[in-house]
Parts: sequence; structure tokens; C-alpha cells
Amino acid sequence: MSDAVITLLPVIETAARRAFANVLINTLVANVTTSFLWFALTFWVYIETRSVLATGIIGGAYMLFIAFFSMVFGTLVDRHRKHAVMLMSSVVSAVAFALAGMLYLLHPESELLNLGGPWFWLFSGIILLGGVIEQLRNIALSTTVTLLIPEDRRANANGLVGTVQGIAFLITSVFSGLAIGFLGMGWTLIIAIVAMALTFLHLLFVRIPESEPEHDASAPGALDFRGSVAAIRAAPGLFALIIFSTFNNLIGGVYMALMDPYGLTLFNAQTWGFALAFSSTGFLIGGALVARFGLGKKPVRTLLFVVIAMGVLGSLFMLREWWPLFVIGMWLYMMLIPPAEAAEQTVIQKVVPFRRQGRVFGAASAMEAASAPITAFLIAPVAEFLIIPYMRSDEGQHRWGWLLGEGEARGIALICLFAGAIIVIVALLAFRTRSYRTLSALYAKAPEQEAAASDVALDPVAARGGFADAGSGAAELTASDEPDEGEPPQRNVTT
Repeated sequence: MSDAVITLLPVIETAARRAFANVLINTLVANVTTSFLWFALTFWVYIETRSVLATGIIGGAYMLFIAFFSMVFGTLVDRHRKHAVMLMSSVVSAVAFALAGMLYLLHPESELLNLGGPWFWLFSGIILLGGVIEQLRNIALSTTVTLLIPEDRRANANGLVGTVQGIAFLITSVFSGLAIGFLGMGWTLIIAIVAMALTFLHLLFVRIPESEPEHDASAPGALDFRGSVAAIRAAPGLFALIIFSTFNNLIGGVYMALMDPYGLTLFNAQTWGFALAFSSTGFLIGGALVARFGLGKKPVRTLLFVVIAMGVLGSLFMLREWWPLFVIGMWLYMMLIPPAEAAEQTVIQKVVPFRRQGRVFGAASAMEAASAPITAFLIAPVAEFLIIPYMRSDEGQHRWGWLLGEGEARGIALICLFAGAIIVIVALLAFRTRSYRTLSALYAKAPEQEAAASDVALDPVAARGGFADAGSGAAELTASDEPDEGEPPQRNVTT
């Protein structure tokens, strides 16, 4: 490495830390905004219609949209600078929320809440599309961790990402319920539009040290399915990990479809928002623990242990219709989500080449997201028309009352009991598979993935553009300072 590159190291490190912090803050505000409006829509529809089917449709449609677009998003992330795709995410969300606001002004609420009419589907679909585009930013953020953070600190950085998501969920949970309870859907839409516009303005002043992505001649289309599959197959055992996470999300779809109806049975909208806010502090603690201690030397094993614990909790926290049991159970469950997500991200960031990580994250997101709406669309009508009426009958109470007690939502409790038990059994069986052993060994032996951020140090134009606000005294490279053609790029970004 040349003397000029060594001189630039402090500037690069400062710029990388500043960029990562700014991206996290921007992602926090964007996640808060999109989740705020999605939660508010769910609360509003259920309060006005009291339909479990309607909330299940909204939750399932959201995940279905993510599944449909994630692979396209992954290709976009690999082909373009991460800063550019984040800007695009903000613009599309802001425009979608503005269109939803126009529909709200032009049509009475009775039309927007009519499940049999077209305006419910159009209004909900536009809001969900504005929320789904946030997945483009999240995929870009996962690859930005590889870009800016060295391998031995990526698990900790993924923990910080989980903490940011927890803060977003905490704020969303409180203000969605308060907004719908006190302000109504109209003002809620205005808040979302303004907040998303602010994320766009902030991003205009953020600089991410990155070079232009390499052109991949094997990916001519907007949807590079073959490239995603090739990258996954190149890491033995990775496909099994994604399948396992997909199955976990399949069970998670049960909770997605039934959690709000159960909570709104125990609380009014405002109190349910506060209950969600308290439970979401588990996100903060789980993410903070990963940020502080990492995931250990075997993140795949950590993932399986965490999923087992999630299954046990999912089986137990509705055994009685007692709000402290439910809220504490949710708090513990949410504390386990950041380690589970960070483990999968950390493995992908190490075993997949950086230039294809966007497509792999997109493919994984698509598969995992596609599973949840399948469950949500199936379980919502089954719960509303079969299980809930059955558990309210004398036969259901006689057969299951000894285990589940009494209450209005014992049918939901019965479904969650079996869902949690299934995921525990599957996770225990996963320990005995060859894929688990193969992927664990591959992770232990895989070399560190070098990201394109290190190339910025070798490009004086990129260095000036990427570090313009890092200090006017930064050294510039001259032609004589460039490394020899055969010299490998050096990682020079640290936390």
C-alpha cells in the first residue's frame, strides 16, 4: 500500500463511520414512517370493521409485495450505488403516501373501508407499496455493512441495525395507536408524507464512500434470478439456511395475522400501542446485546438456539388471556428477533461475494417474505370462521379449557400454541442435518469479503467526492502514488 493511501486512512475511517451513522439515522426515520403508516392502517381497519380477515389480508399483502419485489430490489442494489437506491426508496414512498392522501380526500371513509369495493384495495395497496419500497433501502443497508465494516465487527454492526429497527418499532407502536385514536387517518397520512420527504432531504447531504459497482455481464435483466441462484449455490449449506428462515417466517405469518386482533381484544387502540411500544424495547435490548457481544464464532448455531427459544415463547405467551403474560412474552420474543436476523445477515455477508450480496439478500427476502402471506391468508379465514367459533363452543372449552383457560381469544391461543411447537421441532431436527455442519464449516473457513469501499482510497476523484465533508486537509493521490497493478486492494475501513 502506497504512502498516499496510508495518509488517507484516517480520513477514510472517519468518512466510513460518519456514513454508517448517517445511513442508520436515515433508515431509522424511514422505517418509523413506513411502519407507522402500515400499523396505523391495520389499527384503523380493524377498529372500524372488527374483521380479522381484513387485518390478515393487509398483513399478507404487505409480505406478498415484499416477496414480489425483493429480487428486483436486490439486482438494483448490486447494479447501482447504495446512496442512489436509498434516495429512490424515499422518493417512491413519499409519492405513494401522497397518492393515498389524495384518495382519502376524494372518497368518504365508508368507501375506503368497504372490503367488497375497489377503493379499499386501491387505498391499502398504495400505502403498502409505499411501505414495501423500504425493503430496497434495507437490502442496501445490509450490503453497506459489508462495504463499510470489517468482517470481525459485522455481527456487531448488524446488531446496531437491529437496535435501529427496535427503536423504529417502539416509536411506531406508540404513535400509530395514538394517531389513529386521537387524530384519525387523515392526519396520520400527512405526518407520513412530511416525514418521508425529510428523509429524502437528509439523504441528499449524506456521502457514502463507494465506487461504481462492477458491471455483471451475466445479469442483463432487471431480475437476475440466475445470478442469485448461482451465488447461493456457490456457498454449500446457504440454501438450507434460507429455507429454514423461510419456514420460520411461515410460522411467523401466524403471529403476523393474529397478533393485532389478539392485542386489540385485550386493549383499546391507544393502550395496545403502548403495549407494543413496551414489548418492542425487547428489540432494543436484543440488538444492543448483539452490538456489544456479537454472535459468537458459530452464528448458524446461534440462530438455531434463538429460533428454538422463539418457538417456546410463541407457544406459551397466550396460554391464559392475561395481559401481563402476553406483553412480557411479546417482549421476550422481540428480544430474540435481532439476533436471529443478524445471524443470517452475518453469514451471508461472509460467504457471498460482495458484488452479488444484493441479489442474495433480495432472493432470501423474497423467499422468506413469500412464506408469511401464505400463512396469513390461510390462517386469518381459518381462525375467524373455524378455530375461534370452535373454541367459543362448549366442545372446544371442554377439550382445551384445562390448557388454555377461558376468554374471547382462546382460538387464537390454540393456533399459536401449535405454531410454536412446530418450529421448535424443526429447529431441533436442523441440528442433525448435513447442511448445518457444512455451512458452519464454510463460515469458519471463508475469507473476508473485500468490498468496493476500499477502492475509493485508490481513486482520487471518488475520494474527493466521498469525503468532501471529512476535512479539507485530506491528502490527494497523484499518479505516482497509485499502487502497482498487481497490488491487491487493502481494507482500510474500520469502526
